[in-house]
Parts: sequence; structure tokens; C-alpha cells
Amino acid sequence: MPEDYVRISNLTLVDDYEINIGKGVLIAPNVTISTTNHPMHHKARAHVEMYCKKVVIEDFVWIGSNVVISAGVTIGKGAVVGAGSVVVRDIPPMCFAAGSPCKVIREITDDDLNEYEPIPG
Repeated sequence: MPEDYVRISNLTLVDDYEINIGKGVLIAPNVTISTTNHPMHHKARAHVEMYCKKVVIEDFVWIGSNVVISAGVTIGKGAVVGAGSVVVRDIPPMCFAAGSPCKVIREITDDDLNEYEPIPG
């Protein structure tokens, strides 16, 4: 695939504010990206309907199926977010992160270049 690809399937964007998606990003099915949040305390919610923060997904990120990305999050270049994760904090570049809440599991290194077998043909 060329470096300027973005591959998306069944994506939900709650885009009351900016969502920046870099080049070479893979977004698996059933991902939700939301720039919108609501106050935690019920008394604040009575006066403030919502607030918004930008979401940034840098170049060459891979987001697994059924991931939720919350308002104000940046996912760094080359990072991988595991399926089913709920991302509520920034993810640094070149790392694998997963879980609910999503946490960094490990760095992605050149050893990962040898991890897969190419499709024959």
C-alpha cells in the first residue's frame, strides 16, 4: 500500500471539534472517536451541556476493532492500539497499547519487522 493510505470501515466520529488523522493510518471496524465530553458532576452538567477537545491520530497508526478514543487524546506516530481498548490518555509514538483503560504494553522495535509471514503469491 502507498504511504498516503487511510483505510476505514464502519467508523463513528463524534466530531463537534477537530479530529486530525495522519497518513498511512489503519482503522479497523467499529471504532468510535469522540471529541465531546460532559462534566462529571451532575450539578455542572445542569449548566454545561458538553465540552470538546481535539483528537489527533498521527501517521502510520493502527487502531484495532471496537476501540473507543476519547476527547483530547493524541496517538503518536507508528503506535498500535489493541482491539477493544478504551483510550482516555495519550499514547506515545512507536508503542503497543491495549486495555480498558488503554495502557502502554511495550515499545515497537525493529524486532517486530520479523514477526509476520508474508502472504504467499
